[in-house]
Amino acid sequence: MNRACSKAYSGDGMRIMHRDAMRMRLRCESDDDLWTLAQFVQAGHRFGMVGERRDSTTGGLEGGRAKAAERRTMWILLEVLSVEHHAFSDALRVHGTIVEAHFDQGLHHTHVVETGDEVEVQSHAPFRTVDVQLIEAAASAALRPKVALIVVEHDEVIMFTVAQRGLKEGMTWTMRGGGKRSDERTSTTVKEAFLAKTAKEIAAALVGDVPVVLAGPGHARDRLGAALRISAPNLTLTSVGTSIGGRSAANEVIREGLAGEVLADHAVSRETAFVEEAMTRIHTSGAIAYGVDHI
Repeated sequence: MNRACSKAYSGDGMRIMHRDAMRMRLRCESDDDLWTLAQFVQAGHRFGMVGERRDSTTGGLEGGRAKAAERRTMWILLEVLSVEHHAFSDALRVHGTIVEAHFDQGLHHTHVVETGDEVEVQSHAPFRTVDVQLIEAAASAALRPKVALIVVEHDEVIMFTVAQRGLKEGMTWTMRGGGKRSDERTSTTVKEAFLAKTAKEIAAALVGDVPVVLAGPGHARDRLGAALRISAPNLTLTSVGTSIGGRSAANEVIREGLAGEVLADHAVSRETAFVEEAMTRIHTSGAIAYGVDHI
């Protein structure tokens, strides 16, 4: 059984449409960009994009019946009060007070930002260097293809995307089913057919020159690797052993740096290494500093 999701595994970087010292116009091209925007936008900034508001002047009674106010699309600029980002929803919520719109100035509004949206961020003072660097890093992400991290067990294969800011589960292939397992189901022939079919579907799902990391605790990883080299002979493939399967195996690859240079340039890999080093120093009473005020 195959549970499929997005086919695109190439990197999409944030687009900087306009930039000066106190104003940026940006286009979010991926979920990673929403995370970046959540770190960049601060309370007190001004945040604008096209949104909708109900025009109360269009409501009332019509023919003795209540008429709902019409929703109108317009440019809405907010004085930001708060920013919320939840990875599971793939959306960013920016809440604030309307300072520019056709009507309702002074009232509260929430922009819901999704991939593909174009937004403008204004600051009352020049943007901090660290924030500008954050945006520049997001814009350059298009130059770094995402990595496909594939965890292999004897009866299940899970493909993750290693994005700049974390792991995202994608397609899943499994031999598992209801009832008792028969000799045929567990036979070498059936397993090899399963891996060969999975390899073909993985090759079809990858777009562009996407590096692939195979991970898992058993020999099934090597057999899938051999099948992938047949289905996609030009694939950049790295195989690493892990002590466990499933998502835990994917986390182990990131945490232990098992994929080496393949993931070295990804922020999630670097930052996980920093956290692991910090925890080690805490447990051994080593030197550690946390936060801008202490570094």
